[in-house]
Amino acid sequence: MRGAMAEFLLVLTTCPDEATATHIARALLESGLAACITRQPVRSLYRWQGRIEDEPEVLLLIKTLSHRFADLEMRLKSLHPYDVPEIIALPIAAGSAAYLAWLSAEVAP
Repeated sequence: MRGAMAEFLLVLTTCPDEATATHIARALLESGLAACITRQPVRSLYRWQGRIEDEPEVLLLIKTLSHRFADLEMRLKSLHPYDVPEIIALPIAAGSAAYLAWLSAEVAP
């Protein structure tokens, strides 16, 4: 990421199946890189190597802090089975003060 980063981030990634999503989510939580990860089944259509693919996937919504993004990205790449995993970070512009305080306390410094 370039430029000013928000303190809180929502990081998106998709996984090929529930087992992979669970493995990645647990690893990120256990390492303190995320405070909460929501899993959601989705169906993705995308271009890959000249073809249009239509596949079921599991979307992970990873809540973390901006200063942990680089470490989270490296760990996610090392765990992910895709050649080019989706890793998109969105700033959390606002949220419940209590939730954001909890998020801050749960992500390792």
